[in-house]
Amino acid sequence: MNWRKVNRWLHRELGYLFFGMSIIYGVSGIALNHHIARHWNPSLVEKTEVFQNIPPVSQQDAGRDYIEDLLELTGEKDNYKQYYFPNESSLMIYLNKGHIIVNLKEGTATLVKVRNRTVFREFNFLHYNKPKQLWTYFADLFAFSLILMAITGLFLVKGKKGAGGKGAILVAIGIVVPLIFLIIYLWA
Repeated sequence: MNWRKVNRWLHRELGYLFFGMSIIYGVSGIALNHHIARHWNPSLVEKTEVFQNIPPVSQQDAGRDYIEDLLELTGEKDNYKQYYFPNESSLMIYLNKGHIIVNLKEGTATLVKVRNRTVFREFNFLHYNKPKQLWTYFADLFAFSLILMAITGLFLVKGKKGAGGKGAILVAIGIVVPLIFLIIYLWA
C-alpha cells in the first residue's frame, strides 16, 4: 500500500472522528483564555441589581424580621437559604442561585443572581476533565490524535506548496511564535 494513501486516510479518519472534540476544545479554550484574563466567567452568568433606601441598622437589629423584609423587597423570599455577618457593617444572605450583600450602615443591598451559561459550562466541564474516569482516556486519545493529525498533515500536499516548500515556512512560523512567547513571558 502507498504510504501517502495511508497518510491521507489516517489524517481524514482522525479528523472526522475528532471533529466534535476539536469544536469542544477550541470553543472552551477561547472561553478559558478570556476567563483567565478576567473578562468574563465562561461557566456562569451573573445579574446584579442594587436596592437603595433600605433602613440602615446595626448588626444587633438585623434580625429575622429585617431579613424577611429584605427578601420580600428583592422578591427572593422563596430562595432563602441562610445568612451570616462577614463584619459589623455587612450582612450576607445566601439564596438558591445567588446571594444578597447588604451594607447595614449605608442602607443598600446588592442582589446577585447566578445561572449556568449554556454550552460553555458543558464544554468547560469536559475541557477541565471534570468527569475523570473513562473521559480521561478518550481525551488522551484525542490529544494523541492531534499529534498524529499534525504530523500526517505535513505530508498531505506534495511539491512547492507542501512541507518542502511554502508549508515549511508556515511550519517554522508555527514553531517560532510559541517560542517567542516563551522567551517573553517565561524565560525573560
